Amino acid sequence: MTKYAFLLAFVFVAILACKGVSAVSDMPAVGAAAPAFKLNSNEGKQINLNDYKGKWVVLYFYPKDFTQGCTIEAHNFQRDLAKYEAVNAVILGVSVDNEQSHKEFCAKEGLNFKLLADTDAKVSEQYGSVMEYNGAKLSARNTFIIDPQGKVAKVFEKVKVAAHSEEVLAALASLQKG
Repeated sequence: MTKYAFLLAFVFVAILACKGVSAVSDMPAVGAAAPAFKLNSNEGKQINLNDYKGKWVVLYFYPKDFTQGCTIEAHNFQRDLAKYEAVNAVILGVSVDNEQSHKEFCAKEGLNFKLLADTDAKVSEQYGSVMEYNGAKLSARNTFIIDPQGKVAKVFEKVKVAAHSEEVLAALASLQKG
């Protein structure tokens, strides 16, 4: 009997421990207020999410500047930038890279939207968008559409980069129709 009690207690503690770990990486739910943040951009300026109230925000998290998937994703957002602007939306990219890396990435790839430096991964954590690779924390490839009132309107998890910009534009069109 004591074996079963011990086993039950062990399972209970394991479940509680797992819940505690996952709570740190929970994504904000659709309808919830988007977690506020202030991060420095590739332009060396501090960007505050609250500055974009009244606009749709496409907040996309990506692992690393100058890597193949991240470059494709950024190019596709850049290709469609005029379409985003036409629907009152801004693109904000976030990774753990620093401002200088973002500045060089934007210059090399011809990107005309802001990339934000989350060097301590705190904002990535607030958005449940952190992963580890070879012992380093990186931003996980997730995207959030934030409505003009500052609420999360749509979440894209584990994004596939090839058609992602088109998916986001389609979602924006649907959300704006109401």
